[in-house]
Amino acid sequence: MRIKFYATFRELVGRKEVEVHSVKTVRELIEYLSEHYSPEIKKQLIETERVNEDKPVDGMILVNGHNVLHLNGLDTELKEDDEIHIFPPAGGG
Repeated sequence: MRIKFYATFRELVGRKEVEVHSVKTVRELIEYLSEHYSPEIKKQLIETERVNEDKPVDGMILVNGHNVLHLNGLDTELKEDDEIHIFPPAGGG
């Protein structure tokens, strides 16, 4: 599957996109990216105080254009031909 990164995640990974194989869920993908690229990805996406039962991801993850918050959250199943877009949490005020 093709994973595309935006904003600060591009800097953490060092590229705009990567190919990943053999992960079955969004949760597994986050673990994989944390282990192989930067633990900061996991910290920013699922280990902040803004993450809770109703909002399992701080930031945005799209699977084939659909936000995982409207699918099965971290348990959203992934297929080898999926395209995933990962955006870090947005700041502002």
